[in-house]
Amino acid sequence: MPRLPILRIRGRSSSSPPPKLDSAHPALSIEGLAAGVDNLRRDVYFSPRVVEPIRASLGRMIARHGGLEHALQQQEALRAPREALWARATRGDTSARKSQPEPGEVKRLCVDLLLVVLDRAKDKENILIDLLGRVALIKLLRSEMAEQFGEVLERCRILQKSLESTRGSQALGFREKVAAFQVGKKNILRKTGLELLNFLREIEKETLARTRRSIFGEKSALGYELLLNPLLFTEDGRDDHVNAEHYVMWGNFDRDHDRFLQMRQHAVDFLQKTYGVPEATAIEGWLNVPENAQALVGNGSPDESTDNSAAQQVRLAAWLRWLEENRVMESVLAAYEAAPLVPEYASHINPQQLKNALISREELGRVETMIRATGMSPANLRAARQRMSGYGSAERTRVAGRFLFDLMRYHRDLRRLEALDAAVGQVNVIQNDRLRELSAMNGLLHEFILPDERTRKTENVLSHVILKADVRDSTLITRRLMEMGLNAASYFSLNFYEPVNRLLATYGATKVFLEGDAIILALLDREGERGFTVARACVLAREIIEIVRGYNQRLESAGLPTLEVGVGVCHQDAPPLYLMDGDRSIMISDAINESDRLSSCSKVAQRLVTGRDIPFNVYAFQTVQDPSAGEAQEFSILYNRNGVRLSEGAFQKLRTELSLLESPSEFPRLWDDERSRLFSGLVPVDREVFRPIIVREARTLILDAASRKVSGSGTILYYELVTNPTVYTKLSQARTAKA
Repeated sequence: MPRLPILRIRGRSSSSPPPKLDSAHPALSIEGLAAGVDNLRRDVYFSPRVVEPIRASLGRMIARHGGLEHALQQQEALRAPREALWARATRGDTSARKSQPEPGEVKRLCVDLLLVVLDRAKDKENILIDLLGRVALIKLLRSEMAEQFGEVLERCRILQKSLESTRGSQALGFREKVAAFQVGKKNILRKTGLELLNFLREIEKETLARTRRSIFGEKSALGYELLLNPLLFTEDGRDDHVNAEHYVMWGNFDRDHDRFLQMRQHAVDFLQKTYGVPEATAIEGWLNVPENAQALVGNGSPDESTDNSAAQQVRLAAWLRWLEENRVMESVLAAYEAAPLVPEYASHINPQQLKNALISREELGRVETMIRATGMSPANLRAARQRMSGYGSAERTRVAGRFLFDLMRYHRDLRRLEALDAAVGQVNVIQNDRLRELSAMNGLLHEFILPDERTRKTENVLSHVILKADVRDSTLITRRLMEMGLNAASYFSLNFYEPVNRLLATYGATKVFLEGDAIILALLDREGERGFTVARACVLAREIIEIVRGYNQRLESAGLPTLEVGVGVCHQDAPPLYLMDGDRSIMISDAINESDRLSSCSKVAQRLVTGRDIPFNVYAFQTVQDPSAGEAQEFSILYNRNGVRLSEGAFQKLRTELSLLESPSEFPRLWDDERSRLFSGLVPVDREVFRPIIVREARTLILDAASRKVSGSGTILYYELVTNPTVYTKLSQARTAKA
């Protein structure tokens, strides 16, 4: 092992071992997915209903950033009647151009598309499919940016020729705008890319991240940080504006001493001087972790209250001395001082010229002359130059530490960009019908289309969920209402059936049929759709219980009888059957019978449980008749008052739909022998709507038939969807306290 160097500062030295540094090597691999028709790349097809609006939106964004939006809108208004006339003559379809999508609409379509991608990954239980879809969308956006720039330019040339032939005075001014548009291509694409990046970040933060965690758990975060890189839409990570805003503005020319590769070498030399001569791969890994700069030099401001403050100050002084000896410290200071000047002057002055003007007096005079020629004031440039010349030792030390951190951040993001670019090269976004058909025929195509584009046929149903909500003692309630001279039909309709009906569209549920005291609903799990059938049924069941609670408060205050329900949720891993009664189809399913049993509540169970202070609403008992009376028989006694009971099949399906975490279950128990566990999860109801659920797994209780006393726990498990708000509050508080 090499001997640790001794670093010196102001007569002091530190021979303490340097800190242990973390290492990272960004990678994004989709190698686990089969190659497409070219045997090299993975074939991806996106819905044209999303791709076309994205193209139109990109064209408008590019025209807006190029200052040509108004002129092209006028051209579009003139062209539309001619295209409509031609379409009518040829019976063509101009629907794609009739309505230009608004930015919010494009965002909604992209959210829909990326949720479809995520659902396909869930169906296949392979998160690589989601990564593939995300990478493919980035490739599409990159290629369409270049395509739409060319499209806008071509439209400008057509408009320019039209103006030259009819309005010569306007043609000259428009020609200058088109010329400026061509010259400013890099800046226009940079602004468009920044808008797209913000767009993708909003989608990730608002919807995708939480939905992905609810399906795949915390492990789903791996690799996704590469997809929201500030360098995502830059050319090889080289952009003065992006670097000035997020990192450091590096030099661009071979003669510049502050080129990134040169500055990276200085960091490598410093690490080698600090740690001896480690392997190149070790240093590469260290440079990909910006937090290492904090461990080494405290990011320029070591915390004196920590034990390693002295060692950090020694290393920080050594790093500053290294930069000064290599004559690059002035460039570092200028890069930071020039960053606030770029938005003000960069429309007329190259950012590199601004930086060099802070270093060279001769360049400063030349740049000031250029600024005055544009009608602007160079006062802020001179103020930056004055601040830079007044930097003392403390300020220079602080900037040197910050520079090491920013250098590592840029190094990490540059490597992330390289890893993403490698993955992009492995994706083939198909836009040709023949290739699409060929890839699909061979089972190689990853097709991501919107749910309503799929043909909804019965044979596409993979499984289904039945939810039955049963009203208790409906006969007694009806009799009491009649005695009060009230209408029982409107009572049940207004306080139960109609509120439940309003929920069905939200959760994709359909009504199977109504009984006098119950409603039976179905949720179908179709191929290629989201697939959260049991999860959505659980949230729907909770909403039904909450609706009943809310209406009961109003009914009780009005002196009317209150409602009590029991809900059963069953999953069947097969499509339901149907028989026809004239034009009406009637569903046949074993899950209907099972849900009826789970929603019931026996009188014996009510006597055992009612009156006890318990946080749960579902219990199950086993009782064995006396063998002396004949053959021994085992019976189940069920309790379900304002609760939701899940079948075992529904719970197992729920575990495949969500990432369920076991939670602490320190709640009051009915009997000492009672055993239960709580599982919590997060259900995506809509793009930005998520509902928590808690499921209680418990064992049946053995009930003595003669004494009606509990004598222990059985072996059969049952499952309750918890509806008590207190349980949700306590678990949330427990998680917060633990965090």
